[in-house]
Amino acid sequence: MALGRVVLLDALGTLVELERPAPRLRAELRARGVGVSEAQAAAALRAEIAYYREHHDIAADAASLALLRDRCTEVLRAALQAAGADAGALEHRALRDALLAALRFRPFEDVPAALAELRAAGHRLVVVSNWDVSLHEMLRTTGLAALVDGAISSAEAGARKPAPAIFRRALALAGAADGERPALHAGDSIELDVAGALGAGLDAVLVARAGPPDGIPDGVPVLATLDGLAALAA
Repeated sequence: MALGRVVLLDALGTLVELERPAPRLRAELRARGVGVSEAQAAAALRAEIAYYREHHDIAADAASLALLRDRCTEVLRAALQAAGADAGALEHRALRDALLAALRFRPFEDVPAALAELRAAGHRLVVVSNWDVSLHEMLRTTGLAALVDGAISSAEAGARKPAPAIFRRALALAGAADGERPALHAGDSIELDVAGALGAGLDAVLVARAGPPDGIPDGVPVLATLDGLAALAA
């Protein structure tokens, strides 16, 4: 079989989705003796997720990941209290465990078969995501690690999409050689994925699961699922 293309893939919104975290957090806190409403849980999670997105690149190894999770836990505690929930007496480890248990990812239904089709065609698949080092853990727990050839997080790369550096790290991880057909990157963000890929000299595909947004650059294919990605990569 001829060597296929390098296909880079975004994670959240492209390969996986976050299961509704507020009901899960509410249940986890209730099991630990803290009653909160779903609205309080949702408000606290919004604050925690905003903090995480701003700071996840500090977590490039196990020690810094633990530090990030500790900080996110206390952001969550403060946000719960600001929302009127009595979380002040809950021990730090218990609250951290509740937070981590509430954050669960699952692959979109089309993803496993689409990745298998790409691999069968000889393409090399690397996940490229603005994420901490636990990206690899997430891919293992969702069963996707066995369906790709590698992954690189922004924390490990020292650069986040749309910066060209993270795409270059992904290409190196895939063993891309000079003179190869340009890699193809698929993701759900025009700003981070499409603009980032084009800026790095790659072909881009927008994955728009909720429907095409405004502002798609001319010539960029749009998919509602990954089902058509193998045809575009051919």
